[in-house]
Amino acid sequence: MPQLNMVQSLNLALDQNMAADDRVCIMGEDIGVNGGVFRVTQNLLDKYGEKRVMDTPLAECGIVGTAVGMAVYGMRPVAEIQFSGFTMQAFDQIEQNMARLRNRSRNRYPISMVMRAPYGGGIRAVEHHSESREAYWAHTPGLKVVIPSGPRNARALLHASINDPDPVVFYEPKAVYRAFREEVPDEAESMEIGKAEVVREGSDITMIAYGAMMRPTMEAAEDLADLHSIDAEVIDLLTISPMDTETIVESVAKTGRCVIVHEGPRTCGIAAEIIARINEHAFEYLTAPVKRITGYDIHFPYFQVEQHYLPDPDTIVESVKEVVGWE
Repeated sequence: MPQLNMVQSLNLALDQNMAADDRVCIMGEDIGVNGGVFRVTQNLLDKYGEKRVMDTPLAECGIVGTAVGMAVYGMRPVAEIQFSGFTMQAFDQIEQNMARLRNRSRNRYPISMVMRAPYGGGIRAVEHHSESREAYWAHTPGLKVVIPSGPRNARALLHASINDPDPVVFYEPKAVYRAFREEVPDEAESMEIGKAEVVREGSDITMIAYGAMMRPTMEAAEDLADLHSIDAEVIDLLTISPMDTETIVESVAKTGRCVIVHEGPRTCGIAAEIIARINEHAFEYLTAPVKRITGYDIHFPYFQVEQHYLPDPDTIVESVKEVVGWE
């Protein structure tokens, strides 16, 4: 079984789906000749030609709008936005058409399309290149929001997203793109959209994260076990919308405590929604208030200080100790 990084596994997912279904096409800025700014689409132009691998103008609204139109006519377009910060230029098409057209047409036009975008900090990028705005799309009815955390689940989730009848916002944590490798099978595999994964069993506290924050969360969980005798259960959310409330509630009911980690701003963030669901469905099991470890309510800082913005294992460990020790 080959060892792939996330860039390679996403490329494999695109390649396999384009080979299996000629309705699948990809489009975006510099995705063809250059293979994308992160090389996720490398070599696909040579393999499938310019009618299925389309370099577009620098026009995010046009990219998404064109993809919506193609989906109406039965294609399965995968539109790449070069950085997630530039999805704001396509906000009108995403909110007004991509998210609404299936409902507006009373299911006459299923919008089977994917909007891919690298998101998040940690690579010393400039302004508009490090945002974590997934809460916008989770708040938008009609969209599914998927965020993988590693090479294998990235390939499986992109496969599922391409074949889903609904439009999917697929955010890729660029800090993970080449950070590590995993075994990824040659044969295509899929994962269920809307299902979280318990990646570490534990009994003392539930830790919930997604995307790039899974690595510091898992590191913190190991430190907690080795240094503080705290046995943490860790959930990889994987899908922001629809959210897997059942897995979250089941875990919190078992442990009685919870911390949530994400790098997006705190106010109205994904952690706030998770806390609301825990309060609604598992309040009687809690033995301490739920705590969130998040980014700050500021614009993502420039690279000189970005590590002070991002949650790290030490901060997560201290927060977990506080929750476990609460009386």
